[in-house]
Amino acid sequence: MDYSLSPPTLVAKDLGQRLERLRLSRNLRRSDLASAAGLSVGTLARLEATGRATLESLVRVMTALKLSDHLEVLLPDATLRPIERADTGGRQRRRARPAKVEPTQPWSWAKDS
Repeated sequence: MDYSLSPPTLVAKDLGQRLERLRLSRNLRRSDLASAAGLSVGTLARLEATGRATLESLVRVMTALKLSDHLEVLLPDATLRPIERADTGGRQRRRARPAKVEPTQPWSWAKDS
């Protein structure tokens, strides 16, 4: 499945199904994994069936499956590279600003008709 072209609901459902296949490949009952993750069986069942759960639940399940090292791949580290740090004076960005738009034509007074 190409996640970049799929709607979020299908991506979530596919991830839930992957979790279920992984659980079954390790011969784990749903109740055992739910207990190890500190979740209810219903929450794990919903995660596997629909992909809908909290981010914390996903982290708990991945940790129980000993996949926590894969969590770093989900989001890249946003720390500045050394060259970017030089451009910002060593400060970390705290908010986003809209990009400056360069005018397409030079500004001038409107001509009277």
